[in-house]
Amino acid sequence: MAFSELELARVHRTMASYIARRRPRPEIREQLDIGYSVEGQSVIIHEDRQLYDGSRLLEPIAKATWVKTQKVWKVFWMRADLRWHSYEPLAKTSTLDKVLAGLDADPYGCFWG
Repeated sequence: MAFSELELARVHRTMASYIARRRPRPEIREQLDIGYSVEGQSVIIHEDRQLYDGSRLLEPIAKATWVKTQKVWKVFWMRADLRWHSYEPLAKTSTLDKVLAGLDADPYGCFWG
């Protein structure tokens, strides 16, 4: 089930603020940038890279999935096996803001290196 209109507006507002803070310098954004997408009940943060042939590559960095029945966000990271795995330091949290703060803290270095 997708987000309601109000929930989706809240997600977009929160994510736009976060992405604006995390984006690289304007002069390199053509080669490297970050963004996000909303897929069902999940928000996926991705890195957007320009390849040598001019095409674009979107590489997922993190995924937060809203579990409405439990009223929690579950946080995932993509391992080398290209599957989403629960992020143990912050497996569940109550708000998207706490998810994003956890991504910034990232004690395991899974998201931003």
